[in-house]
Amino acid sequence: MNEIRGSGTWASALSTDEFAAIRSVGFEPVGQVLGAAVYNIGFTGGYGCPGAWAGYGAFSQPAFALPVRTPTQVSSRGGYGSFGPLIKAMYEARHKALDRMSAECTQLGGQGIVGVSLTIGAFPAGGLEFKAIGTAVRAQGGGVVPPRPFTSDLSGQDFAKLIMAGWVPVGLALGISVASRHDDWLTIGQTRWGAGNAEVTGYTEVVNEARHDGRVQLEQDVRRLGAEGVVVSKMEMKVHERECPMQEGRRDHIVEVTVIGTATASFASPGTQQPRSLAILSLDPQRRQAARIRLGG
Repeated sequence: MNEIRGSGTWASALSTDEFAAIRSVGFEPVGQVLGAAVYNIGFTGGYGCPGAWAGYGAFSQPAFALPVRTPTQVSSRGGYGSFGPLIKAMYEARHKALDRMSAECTQLGGQGIVGVSLTIGAFPAGGLEFKAIGTAVRAQGGGVVPPRPFTSDLSGQDFAKLIMAGWVPVGLALGISVASRHDDWLTIGQTRWGAGNAEVTGYTEVVNEARHDGRVQLEQDVRRLGAEGVVVSKMEMKVHERECPMQEGRRDHIVEVTVIGTATASFASPGTQQPRSLAILSLDPQRRQAARIRLGG
């Protein structure tokens, strides 16, 4: 980092439009920054079944009774078969990658990072690699370097719009949740070929529970950062099933939800920021000529 800072040059992952947009609101890039962490996931906490035995009460119920439903386990609530340790590791790995990226930004004299890409991939030697990469920026003319740079996954244009509206990014906020559900007798009956067009209530419940818990975890991360709100950029959901570890021939369904966004805070009252156009010039000569003709130039 010292060599890069002393070279008088900088690199970035910005497009031309992003570079122009950032410059138009008084910021300039100081370098590309990276943070990574490789984790071995050895214990997920979800090896137990989330509710294999709850449905066995159906054998003692009369024929006209409603089928017994198994509970949906959510990682943040704990419980047998929940994935709390896995979620803890996912948060730790992402935060380490972000912290190391922020440390590089500080060494380059940056005040924040824009266009952050936070990815997860398999590591060749085993485990998962959590990687964060972005472009460190600072206010033109220097200024005070904060003790902790802001991080944002907004594009350069969106970052400029945010600043022009009187808001500033605070940091990347994360919401991660895993919900699991064992197939009960009701779910099995609703998914048989003869069930017709009907809602599978067990599947609906596990999906909704996972999404809701992911949003709750995101809100808690926003409060931890001291921000006022969050601009959500990504909400992913992965669904897979496994053979139940407690009952042969039965299935458990696992839903993993990840929500990522930029937490924001206001620095100016509404109406105090004068709207300005973004300084974005097309490099295509034909488009520039067409624009001049439309303007009568």
